[in-house]
Amino acid sequence: MKIYTKTGDKGQTALIGGRRVSKADLRIDTYGTVDELNSWIGLVRDQAVNVERKELLKEIQDRLFTVGSELATDPMKASLQTGPKRAMPAIAPEDITLLEQAMDEMDAELPELRAFVLPGGHESVSFCHLARTVCRRAERLVISLNDNAPVDEFVLQYLNRLSDYLFVLGRKMAQELHAEEVVWKPRV
Repeated sequence: MKIYTKTGDKGQTALIGGRRVSKADLRIDTYGTVDELNSWIGLVRDQAVNVERKELLKEIQDRLFTVGSELATDPMKASLQTGPKRAMPAIAPEDITLLEQAMDEMDAELPELRAFVLPGGHESVSFCHLARTVCRRAERLVISLNDNAPVDEFVLQYLNRLSDYLFVLGRKMAQELHAEEVVWKPRV
């Protein structure tokens, strides 16, 4: 199978279900941003400091492919389908719980946070903060998409929790790397 199909040469792509839409469609932008997030998570996973979190980060990447497949599915075709449905992966409550448990474990070892933290302090930590901000963008796009066509509520919850996880992970990485955590002090 060739990687190129030439079917998108005029700016169109197919959703799961077959309908063709513009590559600039909100749905395409949304799952494209989730794909971008997945790449950032891969970079975070590849940092030496995360060797013990590698499996969890791979699990998150797997779940992001699930989110992408949900978002790439034509909602009109999915709602009209009768007969046997195509098996599709889905985000489940336990996926969200896994992130919450991981955050709770890391948070128990971190100093209490009383102010905003400036992103940075170490290159690895910065990669994590970039992943967090892409996650927030993906979440905003999913919310916007949800205003037009319903998106599974667990997708929204997962992305919201994942951005929180990435924030806590960044703090934990900074701690383990002995990187300075710079607290924002507003000038008033």
